Amino acid sequence: MFLLVKDLINNRRIYIPVKTYKTELKFKNRMKRKQNKSLFLEHFGDTPQLRVFDFLIGNFFFDFPMTEIARESNVSYNSIVTFFDKWIKKGLLVKTRKVGKSDYYKLNMDNSFVIDIVRLDWRMVKADIGLLEETKKPMIPVSNH
Repeated sequence: MFLLVKDLINNRRIYIPVKTYKTELKFKNRMKRKQNKSLFLEHFGDTPQLRVFDFLIGNFFFDFPMTEIARESNVSYNSIVTFFDKWIKKGLLVKTRKVGKSDYYKLNMDNSFVIDIVRLDWRMVKADIGLLEETKKPMIPVSNH
C-alpha cells in the first residue's frame, strides 16, 4: 500500500510506502526534544544526565519512580539505568519508598553538592529575571613576568 504525496515545488506526485511513512512518524513522536529549555540546560548543555538532574531540581520536594523520571525528563529508561546507580552510590539520589515493584527516588538534599547545584539553579533564574544584584568583586592583579 502506498501513500500519495503531492510535491508542490516540482509539481509532481510522489508515492511513499505506508509502512515507511508510519515508521517515520512513530520515530518522530517517540522522543520529543524539549522546546523550552530551562536556563540550567541552556547554560550547561542538553545531555541525558543533565535533563534528569534538571527535572529533579525542579521537583526536589517530590519523589518519583525511574519510569516517571525518564518520561518527564525526555530520556529513555535504558539511558537512565546506565548512570542511576552511580548517582545513588555517590549520594546524589536517595531511595524514599517502595510502592509495589517500583522504588521511588528524589534528590538527596542532605548532600552538599546537590544543595549547591539547586542554589546555583535558583541564582541563574533570579539573575535572568533581574532579581539578583550583581556584586562587583575586586579585580585580581595579574603580574607580567
